[in-house]
Amino acid sequence: MRVLVVEDERVLADAIATGLRRETLAVDVAYDGAGALERAGVNEYDVIVLDRDLPKVHGDDVCKQLVAQRYPARIIMLTAAGELDDRVEGLSIGADDYLAKPFAFAELIARVRALGRRAAAPLPPVLERAGISLDPARREVARDGRPVELTRKEFAVLEVLLSAEGTVVSSEQLLEKAWDEHIDPFTNVVRVTMMTLRKKLGDPPVIETVPGVGYRL
Repeated sequence: MRVLVVEDERVLADAIATGLRRETLAVDVAYDGAGALERAGVNEYDVIVLDRDLPKVHGDDVCKQLVAQRYPARIIMLTAAGELDDRVEGLSIGADDYLAKPFAFAELIARVRALGRRAAAPLPPVLERAGISLDPARREVARDGRPVELTRKEFAVLEVLLSAEGTVVSSEQLLEKAWDEHIDPFTNVVRVTMMTLRKKLGDPPVIETVPGVGYRL
């Protein structure tokens, strides 16, 4: 899942991004409304964590523009304005969820993952295919009931493959969903990660390479 965090308090923004990355999510950060619109114009996000009180372009206006463009991401507003009227106003302009500061990070994670499931075709809480099971909430993976220890990036790649439900996923799509905007598009990181993931999942192999197209589980 790819997330955009939009928050002008840089320490808070970077802390949120770091926490989300620890949950195996790919995260980009914008520190003002103009930067948020710029990144949304070139990247496809599943969820946008959007502060309301932003410089350059107010968070409300960012939300309105994205909704008007029918941008596919789900939007959760993160703001210090937590009164009922504020929440109603935020939801009325197109936000999908609203979380007032201060907040528990575990709740933010749960809300982001819930919105991510709604951003695409509905998926079950635990993804299963070919004897592989992956629980995003608990960050647990098993093959035929045997626990498999994965790195955060291996976990993210496997989650993308399982979410594809048997369709082919290109290297470009994996870079888009499992990494962030700082990754070199010409890197061999996808191939290397796929090699270590296959090794950890064991035999017989369950991840198929489709020459010239991508990967399929």
